Amino acid sequence: MESRITPGPYRATKLWNEIIELFRAGMPLKKHRLHFRTYDRCFTAAQGIDWLHELLRSNHNFGPEVTRYQTVQLLKKFLKNHVIEDVKGRWGKEDLEDNNRLYRFPHSSPLKPYPKKSRYLNSKFSNWSDYDVPNPGPVLVRPIILNSELWHKRHSIAIGEVAECRIVRREEVSQATVEGIWKSMTLAHLQKILGLATLEGVLDPKHLNPKYIIYNVHHVNKQGVVFLENKLDELPHWVLSAMRCLANWPNGSELNQPMYPGFERDVFKTIADYFHKPKEPLLTFEFYELFINTLGLLQQQRIGIEALQVCCLLLPPENRRRLQLLIRMMARIALNVEMPPLHDAIASRTLMIQTFSRCILRSEDEVDLDELFATRLVSFMMDHYQDILGVPEHLQSAVEEHLAHLRRVQIKYAGADADATLSSCTFCHQISSEDFKEPQRNIQTALTAQLEEMIIDKSMSFKVKKKKLKQFQKAYPEIYKNRFPTTESETMLFPEKSKLKTHLMFFTMKKSFQPFPRTRSFRM
Repeated sequence: MESRITPGPYRATKLWNEIIELFRAGMPLKKHRLHFRTYDRCFTAAQGIDWLHELLRSNHNFGPEVTRYQTVQLLKKFLKNHVIEDVKGRWGKEDLEDNNRLYRFPHSSPLKPYPKKSRYLNSKFSNWSDYDVPNPGPVLVRPIILNSELWHKRHSIAIGEVAECRIVRREEVSQATVEGIWKSMTLAHLQKILGLATLEGVLDPKHLNPKYIIYNVHHVNKQGVVFLENKLDELPHWVLSAMRCLANWPNGSELNQPMYPGFERDVFKTIADYFHKPKEPLLTFEFYELFINTLGLLQQQRIGIEALQVCCLLLPPENRRRLQLLIRMMARIALNVEMPPLHDAIASRTLMIQTFSRCILRSEDEVDLDELFATRLVSFMMDHYQDILGVPEHLQSAVEEHLAHLRRVQIKYAGADADATLSSCTFCHQISSEDFKEPQRNIQTALTAQLEEMIIDKSMSFKVKKKKLKQFQKAYPEIYKNRFPTTESETMLFPEKSKLKTHLMFFTMKKSFQPFPRTRSFRM
């Protein structure tokens, strides 16, 4: 059954409510007889487990990896939350087993309510662009902000009206600028992949550390695994040796211990115990909602891989390295036909997922569908771990191209910058119209990029930024309109000032509609 839930805030709650609605609407209800008494419109526990298990396996948010045991656990949660009750009306503390005990649906189903206000709205962002960043696209040229007159002077070169220009060598791009560009372009890329108008309720930008992203991109070994400069954050040597032993079985043992029957099971238990100790999963609590929103994209393999590539890039480097090593070990064990069974009744692949899924993904508040979400996500990551845990090349090339442009020299035309001194300038000759055609093709892209840089510039004061935006709007109204299609999108850039302006307008209007005061009569 296809899910109707699209990516967005509170996706876990929406999926919980959807499963309840599908279960209530589709579960066959029959007449059953128990202890010489007949009960209408009910079902046995085994029948409910069978039907719900098939529902979950056919839903692409959960997938065929869902086990019958997990379905029993979910039905127990349904009984605890009064989604179902036994035929005598009992629920809550009652237990549920895979048997022929009778259950029914209550008259009204308690769907979970959605929070009235996102917890992210209480966060104070230092910049509006941290909250909702559009995709800046490929950036090739960075033009200068000019008013209409200077714009005419610049473009009049093509018809020979301006005879000179000067080359200005730029200063080195600061680390803060590099981090800001990585952050804004990563947010834009995520927003585009998820198909969302905003990341509100899905990702709190204050949890996105651009230093982590930059480190995860550039500090990798030949296998694409992150290496850590601080050895204190590294996995203990005995854990690495144990993981290498099972990942390369039977040729990877470095433990220098005698092999004995059940040796591989003891090594596996040692690894599992270590990864279950941390209180927080590898994907962190902060990014839980973000990863839940990727589940609906996994059916489209290419898009799902791209989404998870970017999401995993946000992790702290030590988390990313541990995730890479763990998933790689899990995938190799699941495919290794020479590996002795690590469990008497469970296949290796299923055992890997059941053992480590909670170590990889779970919510801080223990959402009811956590285990099913983790199963689906970990299963997909095991199948495509080499691509998912690699660096997203499209994002990296876009950012590096943008940064390379910022480090290039810039041509400024006479009158474009009155404050600049000519002592550091080199003059050049007039250019032909043919020479001007190539940069002309990229002018709209370049102007869009310039507008984005102005928006994310935290060093610019409110007054200066507003003035420059007005100049840009006057000179390039079409580009400005594409960036701010509505007045609401424009006012979000300066929320506090806009709110004050609205109050002042309301006060002025209210005052203007007051009746005229009565004048004193002129009669004596």
